[in-house]
Amino acid sequence: MRSSLSTASVAAGIRQATHAIDKDLPVTGIASFPDMIGQSISQERFRAILLGSFSAIALALAAGGIFGVTAYSTSQRAHEIGIRMALGAQPGDVLRLILGHGMKLTLLGLGSGGVAAFLLTRLMASLLYGVSATDPLTFAAVAIVLLGVALTASYIPARRAVRVDPMVVLRHE
Repeated sequence: MRSSLSTASVAAGIRQATHAIDKDLPVTGIASFPDMIGQSISQERFRAILLGSFSAIALALAAGGIFGVTAYSTSQRAHEIGIRMALGAQPGDVLRLILGHGMKLTLLGLGSGGVAAFLLTRLMASLLYGVSATDPLTFAAVAIVLLGVALTASYIPARRAVRVDPMVVLRHE
């Protein structure tokens, strides 16, 4: 059962009880147990927030990079895509072609990044709490999130390519 006493009133009671026993005994640094626990893990909490922030920035940069590479690659292949569509390729076929290219690059990056991450687990082990540095669930979750981000980042240029009129692209070249 939780008491409605505040930390200040408990601290005042502790001081009075201590001074009743010995007036010369100093009473300093009184804090509640949750406050003491919070202070003891504050550095680890700061590291976790900092690491999480850097991870979010890295994810945004990865999404922007994948989007940029896919958009550039798609714009360079506009003539090819126009010919494919003029010869009868369906929009779904073109969409799969561009998404497949984006996913191929993403899987290559996930493979090399996964190997590098696995090799660097000793450096990260001291920063992790309650999870091992080689936790397969964490590796799988990160890979799934990155695949989702890459799929979304590749879908936008692919969708733009599908909407292009083949005659306009062929006349432009």
